[in-house]
Amino acid sequence: MADQGFNLVVGVDEVGRGAWAGPLAVGAAVVPADTRVNGIRDSKLLSERRREQLFERVSKWCVAWSVGLASNDECDALGMAEAQRTATRRALEALPLVPEHVLVDGPWDFVQVLPATTIVKGDAKCLSIAAASILAKVSRDRIMRCAAEHYPAYDFESNKGYPCSRHTMALVAYGPSAIHRRSWAYMDRLIWANPGFARRLPESWGVELA
Repeated sequence: MADQGFNLVVGVDEVGRGAWAGPLAVGAAVVPADTRVNGIRDSKLLSERRREQLFERVSKWCVAWSVGLASNDECDALGMAEAQRTATRRALEALPLVPEHVLVDGPWDFVQVLPATTIVKGDAKCLSIAAASILAKVSRDRIMRCAAEHYPAYDFESNKGYPCSRHTMALVAYGPSAIHRRSWAYMDRLIWANPGFARRLPESWGVELA
């Protein structure tokens, strides 16, 4: 972006938008123009072990970085769009410097507080967005692994709050935990929330009904 007159540019990426539980995380990263970290790429294309290995290198390599969060309660109260803007604002405010321009992963500008450029598949095309993706993903994964110690039934250490069969079964059996997003559509399908649903559970769930 230097050719457009911007000297201080930050890349941002969000993680956790599609999860049923836990916070939404937005990473922000300002990277040096003259060096790079080998292997940096979209966090979704990296194994969890590889992301953890890269985290320390990427965090030290960045000129500045931060991660902003919106809690599950805020996701419920604000809606996903506003929660994403809130987490982004927190990430940008946490930076020790003030960027001039923001590079955003995807087609939607959820920054608003600064001039921004959207880049579809930006986490695969832009180093600062890729760095933000790794920093946000690892930070959120660590939060969910800690949460797993308090809510062992939901297998958060494995699924990180995202939909999967074991997560679904735990919700059917126990209902939502304190860190689940209660306004999400999956809640409408739970037995405790909708008694009529008990007669319509898919056989693939393997739940025997009384």
